[in-house]
Amino acid sequence: MVTSGPGARPRARRRRSWLGLAFVAPALLVFIVFLGVPLAQSLWYSLWHWDGFSTATWAGLSNYTALLHDDGLRTSFGHAGVLVIFYAVLPVTIALGLTAILSRSIRLRGVGVFRTLLFLPQVIASVVVASTWVAIYSPNGLVNQLLRAVGLGSFARAWLGDFTFALPAIGFIGTWLGIGLCLVLFLSGVSSIDTEVFEAARLDGAGIFTEFRAITLPALRGQIVVALTLTVIGAIKTFDLVYVTTRGGPGGSTTVPAYEAYSKAFQQREVGQAAAIAVVLTALILLVSVVINRFNPKDDG
Repeated sequence: MVTSGPGARPRARRRRSWLGLAFVAPALLVFIVFLGVPLAQSLWYSLWHWDGFSTATWAGLSNYTALLHDDGLRTSFGHAGVLVIFYAVLPVTIALGLTAILSRSIRLRGVGVFRTLLFLPQVIASVVVASTWVAIYSPNGLVNQLLRAVGLGSFARAWLGDFTFALPAIGFIGTWLGIGLCLVLFLSGVSSIDTEVFEAARLDGAGIFTEFRAITLPALRGQIVVALTLTVIGAIKTFDLVYVTTRGGPGGSTTVPAYEAYSKAFQQREVGQAAAIAVVLTALILLVSVVINRFNPKDDG
């Protein structure tokens, strides 16, 4: 029996809506349990003075106002801004340059292996990466050995123990990690461009820079937005590299907001302030994500 009539279409729409909700409900439940509840709990903790053991006392917004007067925390956000250059700006720029070169030889044999090797750091545990670079940066590590081998031994130093170079040294690890991710994203975008477009440009005498500016770069706008979103967020919320390599030292020269939150909660026993830092950091990450994604082509009217 076929159901027809003026009420059939609304019923079909309602049925599809319930079916869609049934598919979305598990993901929504996971989001609420593992993200929504902890975030709400952190927000609640941030309104109290609590050391994690004794009775908490109401703080209101005083934990947030205290953050405004915390010189160490302001410095840590400044360090995160420096890391954005190493984690996001440099990897995206270098990966775009490599993409411009590889887009001319996208069918070259061995390009797949090249992509895999560059992406390999992304699948290695961060603790392993950090521990490896601690050895590389050590006084007798690979970096100093290379400097001595080429006659630049006067520049050798304990990189992670130097007040000036410790933060850039950590940043360079982020650059090394980010290049592969960005390059894989950009090469996947280039592979979706019709090869006839490149061939026509080359027949017209377009050089590598003209080809990249006129064809490749506009086509990669979406991938650039994704790469910037991932790398900038990675820079702002970085913790593991700092914890394993320097623990915020020397003298607080490599502290970052996430490490400050850890220090407040587990070393200084100021859980309320640690939660306030976490809430502010979450808000900052959301704001940065929204700003970057405004450049996504899908948002164009």
